[in-house]
Amino acid sequence: MTRARFVVRGVVQGVNFRAAAAREATARGLAGRVWNRADGAVELVAEGDAPSLDALQAWLSRGPRFARVEGVDRSPAGGEPRYRDFAIADGAPE
Repeated sequence: MTRARFVVRGVVQGVNFRAAAAREATARGLAGRVWNRADGAVELVAEGDAPSLDALQAWLSRGPRFARVEGVDRSPAGGEPRYRDFAIADGAPE
């Protein structure tokens, strides 16, 4: 199992991005959390197999209908897997 952190920039708050990302991640069998950042970005930590994380990254680069994604940064998220599901968090869970 792999853990990855994604930061999605652009018009990604106020467009249902977190809920849509949680649905996409769940559909791919991933666990983790997604939250809004104070700088206007959306951040995710996702856990699962590499192909599912790659598929999530591809979706994040498009986002839901009204989003305007300018970029997606991906980095390893250290530590052991800790989530059983994928959910929206009020803030950074770590």
